[in-house]
Amino acid sequence: MRNWKKLFASAFLGVAAASVFAISAFAIDKDIVILHTNDVHCGIEDNIGYAGLAAYEEQMKAVTPYVTLVDAGDAIQGAPVGTLSEGEYLIQIMNALGYDVAVPGNHEFDYGMDRFLGLASQLDCGYYSCNFVNLPQKTAVFKAYKMVEYDDVKVAYVGVSTPESITKSTPAYFQNANGVYKYGFCEDMTGEAFYAQVQAAVDKAREEGANYVVVVGHLGKEGVTDRWSSTALIANTTGIDLLIDGHSHQEFDTELPNKNGVMVPVAQTGTKLANIGKITITPAGEIKAELVSEVPAGGDASREKINTLIAGIKAQYEEALKTVLGHTDVDLTANDPDTGLRAVRTAETNLGDFCADAMRFTMGADIGIMNGGGIRASIAAGDITYEDALNVYPYGNMICVEEVTGQQLLDALEMGVSYYPEESGGFIHVSGMTYSVDTSIPSSVQTDAQRVFTGVAGQYRVHDVMVGGEPLDPAKTYTVASHNYWLKSGGDGMSMFAGGTIIKDETMVDVDTITTYIRDYLNGSVGAEYADPHGQGRITIK
Repeated sequence: MRNWKKLFASAFLGVAAASVFAISAFAIDKDIVILHTNDVHCGIEDNIGYAGLAAYEEQMKAVTPYVTLVDAGDAIQGAPVGTLSEGEYLIQIMNALGYDVAVPGNHEFDYGMDRFLGLASQLDCGYYSCNFVNLPQKTAVFKAYKMVEYDDVKVAYVGVSTPESITKSTPAYFQNANGVYKYGFCEDMTGEAFYAQVQAAVDKAREEGANYVVVVGHLGKEGVTDRWSSTALIANTTGIDLLIDGHSHQEFDTELPNKNGVMVPVAQTGTKLANIGKITITPAGEIKAELVSEVPAGGDASREKINTLIAGIKAQYEEALKTVLGHTDVDLTANDPDTGLRAVRTAETNLGDFCADAMRFTMGADIGIMNGGGIRASIAAGDITYEDALNVYPYGNMICVEEVTGQQLLDALEMGVSYYPEESGGFIHVSGMTYSVDTSIPSSVQTDAQRVFTGVAGQYRVHDVMVGGEPLDPAKTYTVASHNYWLKSGGDGMSMFAGGTIIKDETMVDVDTITTYIRDYLNGSVGAEYADPHGQGRITIK
């Protein structure tokens, strides 16, 4: 059994603590440095930025020849630079940076499977994932791992994708025309199939001669499905020396016990290049994990190369983004103004109300519903540009209207609060209706292995549902405006909408509901009706 020993020291460049773990030494005379990113979400110039990453990478290569750059998923979606190119601009930047390993996160699939597989062929380093498989054969779509040799030291980088990808992207993308799943992630109700698939890849890498096995996983530690978290994966496997994590947008370097009680280092950098993850394997066999939050001067050639590339990319689309759609007198908030947390995933906000209103009014429906996970940015008081609207809606979903029963609506609301008080992308913002939630009642929502809604076993947490000022009638039919992600594709596990009658099918892209609502219904001005950042009292949580 390895004796992991954690020491805390000040990182020489940035964030506070570094974690050091001792392993047996190999015959290398310089450090192996692994730089890692996760959940960049098109934040090409945010925080450190890709130019800063390039500069730091150049600095590390001046110190040691053994430098590897890896990404743990969700790089190509999240802002207009991704939406307008369907991810291609991000692939160009990653190629220029010289990434060595990349893992598909759930949002890599947001432009559709065909588009993603096309982008994967353009990414020079390729994508790796041991558990992304073709069905029903369960054959691998990509290679499970990449073996990198540093003189006589072999390090296997095993890719692992979250099984949440199916419902946290668009389920239809993983299905054939008949709604049968063509792709999966080795998911089941227990997690055992998932653990077994990863263990098999780790064992195979060891058999091939890997001295170290590094899992690059888009999994998450908190606020995700427990059985697919990085904590659960480590606890149910052996032979992993280090896990580079993503998906939950957290900043940490910590240790987690594996199946045999051996402590395994796990690190995640947050999101949008808030930090660069740095793993050092020394000639003595120590592993040190740290987060670098500030890049020192140096690496100018690489910095300039990436800045020039980004400037050229931005010039191609920025003029259109500057178009002014209207004006808002108030901040429209996606995040809690006090904590900065993603309030749209747990509570009503004025932006959630605004988005649901835009859908209902532009589509002429009884009700508008919007998922909190689909609202990706706030809008500051002042002029509203097309870029602002695209930042709110980077996915390019299509808006539909469906006839649904009151019972279907009730089930959807119940699914939306089933994880409360934890964040949920499926939390529902509403227009034309109100509802209350009793959190003293434990959720009895039932889902299948893919986290898709199958029913409610007990008492509903949701109550006092009103539509147009009248109590919801479970037997009555209502018209509901939302996106194809929910109404047609079952996103966020919302299976209750399947099979309903679509009366307006993909009539406009989601961002156009914002532009149309501001222009045609608000006369170009968002005013006092949205003044309260917490919304208009449409959702009451007790």
